[in-house]
Amino acid sequence: MLFSTVIMAAVAFVFMVVAHLKGKGMLLKGLGEGSKLLVQTLPLLFFAFLVAGLIQTLIPREIIARWIGKESGIKGILVGCIAGGLFPGGPYIAFPIVAGLYQAGASIGTVVGFVTAWSLWAVSRMPLEFGILGARPAIARFLSTLIFPPLAGILAQILFSKWA
Repeated sequence: MLFSTVIMAAVAFVFMVVAHLKGKGMLLKGLGEGSKLLVQTLPLLFFAFLVAGLIQTLIPREIIARWIGKESGIKGILVGCIAGGLFPGGPYIAFPIVAGLYQAGASIGTVVGFVTAWSLWAVSRMPLEFGILGARPAIARFLSTLIFPPLAGILAQILFSKWA
């Protein structure tokens, strides 16, 4: 986490210097826009992290191990994929919750399957996709991505389970 924070701080600093050099109040305008976004997003982040912490506390490790832990095998990866595909929230909600599950004992394969399915399947996005693109492209996109979340989860479990 510290490395990511340092990188983001460096990028923000560079952008602030560029905005200051461009003049015309760009730095203040950018800081104002960033502050508005922070105020709008902070409550959502707070509750997402609260839920992530409560998941770790309320769900017994035995249940997590049985359903989505290393011992759950392919079943856990598929549960993660289905949950990820059905999960309606954006990244501010999904990532803290997935991190909470991982810290509570979910396997690396389950976490990768969840995030990949959340990104690719996104069932909650389907009505919009059908409405804008039409049925044929929406169904083609969905069906052509079906194999990837479980495959990614299985591959992650095989390659990275010893690191987790």
